[in-house]
Amino acid sequence: MSATAVLFPGQGSQTADMRDLVAERRPDLLALAAQVVGEDPFPRAEQGTDFAQPAIFCASLAGWEALGRPQGDLMAGHSLGELAALVAAGSLRERDGLELVTLRGRLMQESGERAGDGGMLALLGPGAAAGAPELAEAHGLSVANDNSPQQVVLSGPKASLPRAAAQAGEAGLRATELPVSGAFHSPMMAAAVPEFAAALARVEISPPRVQVLSAVTAAPFDDVRARLAEALTSPVRWRETLLALRELGADRFVEVGPGRVLTGLVKRTLKDVELAHA
Repeated sequence: MSATAVLFPGQGSQTADMRDLVAERRPDLLALAAQVVGEDPFPRAEQGTDFAQPAIFCASLAGWEALGRPQGDLMAGHSLGELAALVAAGSLRERDGLELVTLRGRLMQESGERAGDGGMLALLGPGAAAGAPELAEAHGLSVANDNSPQQVVLSGPKASLPRAAAQAGEAGLRATELPVSGAFHSPMMAAAVPEFAAALARVEISPPRVQVLSAVTAAPFDDVRARLAEALTSPVRWRETLLALRELGADRFVEVGPGRVLTGLVKRTLKDVELAHA
């Protein structure tokens, strides 16, 4: 079976020109974002997740528009990209998706600032995925993003990161602390879950037009509300999600948002597949 998978990026994929694409392709969405966020989120996208998440969400849907709204045979999103994928697949209304991603970004930002002592550590190099779980357990951290065989991000108390980085270096990995405001995709985000789950309970969820895989389970969404709420504290199993897409027949991967982060992760995880970008 030959199939196309459409991929929607998460935080860290923002680019300097992504607002221009939204203004050109979806000026209505740009206006809606300013209304929902309370201001244009793009000028402040580098300042925090509360602005970055709605900006990337809008840029992803504008990129999807630029490609002619490809449905593909399968879809998946990295972290906040799941909301854009569910909108594109017809499972969520666009305004609901934007309101949810705006709330999500704000809650994650506030949870990180309230805790005050959370951070994230990127591990890069051959064997990163294989060695990360043991390293995380040894230092009281969580695997937050299993992105590719050569890239994993750990999350947890800032005080534990230097020791984990030192041990990673001894194992031949490069370790870099990330400039983030909290320990995202870890139990330290638990305070964000109740309000987000309550908001999810109020929106209408429709069956998607195509299969959308959850990066929490690396399988097609079963309970959309539960999986989106779990995603705040659960790891992004992106490497496994890509492998699952390939197992389902995907041999062409189209990234539709800003940047080319996901395209790079596909290259590092899968062989003999076609890659495209908006």
